[in-house]
Amino acid sequence: MHEMQAGAAEESETARLTRNFYAGKVMPGAQLELFRNRGWIFAQREIPRGKYVRPLQRAGDQIDDVTIATAAGSYDLVDYVSRNRVAGLLILQNGRVALEQYELGNDATTPWISMSVAKSVGTTLVGAAIRDGLIGSVEDMLTHYLPQLKNTAYDGVTVRHLLQMTTGLCWDETHTLAASERRHMLELQIEQKPGIVLNYLASRPRIAPSGTSFVYGTGDAHVIGVLLQAVTGGWVSDYLSKKIWSTIGMEHSAHWWLEAPGGLEAAGSGINATLRDYARFGQFFLEGGVVGTESILPPGWMREAGTSRTIAGKRVDYGYMWWPVPGRDGTFADGAFSARGIFGQYIYINPALQLVIVTLSARSKPRFAEVILDNDFFNAVSDLYR
Repeated sequence: MHEMQAGAAEESETARLTRNFYAGKVMPGAQLELFRNRGWIFAQREIPRGKYVRPLQRAGDQIDDVTIATAAGSYDLVDYVSRNRVAGLLILQNGRVALEQYELGNDATTPWISMSVAKSVGTTLVGAAIRDGLIGSVEDMLTHYLPQLKNTAYDGVTVRHLLQMTTGLCWDETHTLAASERRHMLELQIEQKPGIVLNYLASRPRIAPSGTSFVYGTGDAHVIGVLLQAVTGGWVSDYLSKKIWSTIGMEHSAHWWLEAPGGLEAAGSGINATLRDYARFGQFFLEGGVVGTESILPPGWMREAGTSRTIAGKRVDYGYMWWPVPGRDGTFADGAFSARGIFGQYIYINPALQLVIVTLSARSKPRFAEVILDNDFFNAVSDLYR
């Protein structure tokens, strides 16, 4: 009985720490340990790598500084890394390493939680499932693959609308607000019981017709995982390993949080991988999802996934759970976009300049804690290659 009580107390403390993390109420030292700890209170599943490791060769010209122009003034590379609490920074140009920097005790073997970067990985797997013929088209109705969602807010939603987060689901993503839907979903994740997250999502009301309103929500990303499990007949981590992680030359196996032990991946967050392997994923996506002579993704998927949309007459800078990034001139001429997660996790891709930038950070709050806007940094680096 004593051991059971101790275990319950330990679980309660871990749950408290998890809640405080999302609320932005964890001191830097404890926060760093969480970022490097791939489990937390959540079960996890391995994403196995393959035998081949893609080398990341050094570029001839290394970046030792960059001038970052912002609305608040000019900054340099040291400012970006130190003031934005960057733990890892890697820049690939033409597939070669132009800068690789580790801070805050990290090194090339350190796994790091990428938070909502997982959303962009999940939608990439939807592209792979379309290429494999497991999903017919982004115009297919979601309930064709998930009939259990008939007569819910997801009835009448297409796969495309799910990818774009235009399902119309009533949702508040504010991590620091205990009453938000995102925090309620976190409580369900902490419970680690199969199916309860989807049941909650299915019970939510719809506030707009599908396809007419963009509302960012991790709930929609969770349904991506449910969809992938349904069409592949297996776990999302296994499909990620089969299609990408074991084929493109990852150096380390990764891990993905689960909604319950032995259950479904939490597709909206919780992939743990190393800096170099995040960069390899970015390079794979930049190259159009091609491995050797095999196309993993449908033709044109990269451009489609990273492009702004017009929804109800308004431009929405969101693609298939990737964020289009305007250049310094305010245009999208480079076709640049990024995956991004709370507390400062980014995979930036600039197709015009053949540029990939990965930033892994440990900022004090989920959002708006950065001193220097990451897009300003990405544009400053991009200007080096024009």
